[in-house]
Amino acid sequence: MSALYNFDLLVAGPLCMLIVLALRRFFNLAERLPRWNQALSWVWVPAVLGFGITAAFRYRSTLLDDAYMLWVYAVVVLTLLLLWNYRPARLALLALAPLLLHRLVRFGLDLGNLRLLAPYASLFKGWGNFANLWLIGLVLVARSQKRLLAKEQQQRQQEEQAHQLIATQNAELERLVAERSATLTQQAASLQQALEELQLTQNQLIQAEKMASLGELTAGIAHEIQNPLNFVNNFAEVSAELLEELAEEQAKPSPDTELELELLGDLTQNLQKITQHGQRAASIVRGMLEHSRASTGERSLTDLNALCDEYLRLAYHGLRAKDKAFNATLHTDLAPVLPLVEAVSQDLGRVLLNLLTNAFYAVRQRQQQGGEPGYAPTVQVRTRRVGDEVEVQVQDNGTGIAEAVRQKIFQPFFTTKPTGEGTGLGLSLAHDIIVQGHGGDLTVASQEGRGTTFTVRLPIYSPE
Repeated sequence: MSALYNFDLLVAGPLCMLIVLALRRFFNLAERLPRWNQALSWVWVPAVLGFGITAAFRYRSTLLDDAYMLWVYAVVVLTLLLLWNYRPARLALLALAPLLLHRLVRFGLDLGNLRLLAPYASLFKGWGNFANLWLIGLVLVARSQKRLLAKEQQQRQQEEQAHQLIATQNAELERLVAERSATLTQQAASLQQALEELQLTQNQLIQAEKMASLGELTAGIAHEIQNPLNFVNNFAEVSAELLEELAEEQAKPSPDTELELELLGDLTQNLQKITQHGQRAASIVRGMLEHSRASTGERSLTDLNALCDEYLRLAYHGLRAKDKAFNATLHTDLAPVLPLVEAVSQDLGRVLLNLLTNAFYAVRQRQQQGGEPGYAPTVQVRTRRVGDEVEVQVQDNGTGIAEAVRQKIFQPFFTTKPTGEGTGLGLSLAHDIIVQGHGGDLTVASQEGRGTTFTVRLPIYSPE
């Protein structure tokens, strides 16, 4: 026994307390193992009791402080085993194993008062140094693992919060959708009813546009058909007079044969003229019936030259039927040999009639504005072949179209005419007939105050 106090316990106690404190904070035992954490706060008690006992009995030995250190190590190992599912705890246990084994061997040697030989003592000391370095290295690795796990946990928490937020928002959206479903259903029914009414109104407007076009066409036809009928009536009256002269000549005792032959020749010519103009009147009537008849959509080979010439005169006489004082110069520049196109002739007739009616309307407006001495209203129709297409141009020297208006001219219901003179569907329907119905193109070029040119292009018929 020794008379000195065992001051090693005073050093070992605070050191072990620091180790336990680091353990508690590093592994956050207050949350992971709260009861065990409270128990570890009393780790200093054995050190104080040991110091008191050795001080009272005046006993000094290194075995006591080694035993206390081993007891603390055992507590640390038990704590790490309780945290086995936590990866940094397993790594810390691996880091502590060589040092703990070294302390156990040293405690056993001290307990048996044994000494190692010089070579083994050196190796044993190196083992201790290696155990300390091993502990420090793996503790640093465990610290990195702890940070990584904390970051992953934080990320998981953020993801969980995001999922919870999304779930809350989804629930809120579902609630809003459920609340608005009835309103949307009611609005959909109202919109459907409004759409049906709009379609009915649109069909009525389209029908009104067609009837207006038909009215203009009828007026032109009535004027155009009057000419062949006048010829038929005139030649019929002359033929009747010739027949009376022939009958008188034949009633004479000695009729003049040469006069009879001359009268018969005149009768033959008159009958030919009557037949010719009767066929012309019949042709006009057929055209009127075809135009007024609803389109069947069946395509046929169409001669655009004949169609242009026909509707030019019909559109002109249709306007003159409204305004007897109006006169205009008509020019036709029709290609001598123009390829046929496969089209619905009734639809193309409506397009040409609309373009020509607009042209005559523009030149009439410019004429009525006055202030231009020597102005002569002129409308020209030109046809030609351009590559694999046939081109029809309707040109006038009327009021022209402003740039802002020209960008909207093919829009449905857009019109520059006064109320009652147009619905704004004519050019829109014409554009749809040419572009969508026949795979062609309808363009416009104009200078305000100078005139306008509409150009229609249609693909040439090519039999496969």
